[in-house]
Amino acid sequence: MALQRTQAFLLLLLLTLLGLGLVQPSYGQDRMYQRFLRQHVDPDETGGNDSYCNLMMQRRKMTSHQCKRFNTFIHEDLWNIRSICSTTNIQCKNGRMNCHEGNFLGKKFWGGGYF
Repeated sequence: MALQRTQAFLLLLLLTLLGLGLVQPSYGQDRMYQRFLRQHVDPDETGGNDSYCNLMMQRRKMTSHQCKRFNTFIHEDLWNIRSICSTTNIQCKNGRMNCHEGNFLGKKFWGGGYF
């Protein structure tokens, strides 16, 4: 009887640890995605000058320790932004291979900004 309880406990412990191992990576990805949205997505085209950018960075708590030298806000619908991520990675201006290219609403989106 004690052996069955021990085995059941070990099985439950193993399943719990396995479940945590599967949940943790997706939780980290979700946090990165939420951070990206907070720092770079503003679907309302209400600004575009330095004052707008500075105000948005303050409101989104991106300036708590020091000001960010440069930031890009994407004024586009979230679904259009997500569709860019399904395209092939291309080389960014900084040499990394984590940029994407696509067109929507007549604007070219490349490497974190419109060009």
